Amino acid sequence: MQTILAILVVIFAIGALVALVRGIIIFLRTKDEELRRDPSEGPSQSSLRQNNMMWRRIQFQALAVIAAVLVLLLAHPHAS
Repeated sequence: MQTILAILVVIFAIGALVALVRGIIIFLRTKDEELRRDPSEGPSQSSLRQNNMMWRRIQFQALAVIAAVLVLLLAHPHAS
């Protein structure tokens, strides 16, 4: 069980890293026109995609932390 959870920690951490890199790439591709647009028009497509990628990163990080805590709890079940 610990091995499966450890593998999940690694997978979730990689997922967080991929989401972070994708978010940064989307940010770097943002054009000047998008930055200078009227705020009353709402968020640009680029902003929405950046927000989505950062949300995914947070989700993967949370899953990685939960899995890591479970690994630690299973490693020392009698510790108080």
